[in-house]
Amino acid sequence: KENTMLVRGIRGAITVEADNKELVIEATAELLKRIQLENQFETEDIVSVFLSVTNDIKSAFPAEARRLLDWETVPLMCFQEIDVQGALPLCIRAMVHVNCDKKPDEIKHIYLKKAQILRKDLAEKMQQ
Repeated sequence: KENTMLVRGIRGAITVEADNKELVIEATAELLKRIQLENQFETEDIVSVFLSVTNDIKSAFPAEARRLLDWETVPLMCFQEIDVQGALPLCIRAMVHVNCDKKPDEIKHIYLKKAQILRKDLAEKMQQ
């Protein structure tokens, strides 16, 4: 089978200690840098990035992190996460779409800080 470039979605999440503009932007940058590092793609491979925040984050758009990443040409869009009772608070989630030739099981989804509880199965793989 010939190697073909496909668009793959890479998920991730991170939490912040408080709703503070600098914390939100820095945490988002940390998450996106880690997603890029672990999945070894170039900025020009990024198709788009969707970012969501829980309703207790109102201080900043997480997409402002693009200036810390040199992702000026990357299309980013922010959303508010569905407000589900008992959901993890102060959480930023990401879906990064990249052009790559990786198989789905080669993609590394990244869950940092308290967000590791969202996907314990993936967080445990990261620790190994």
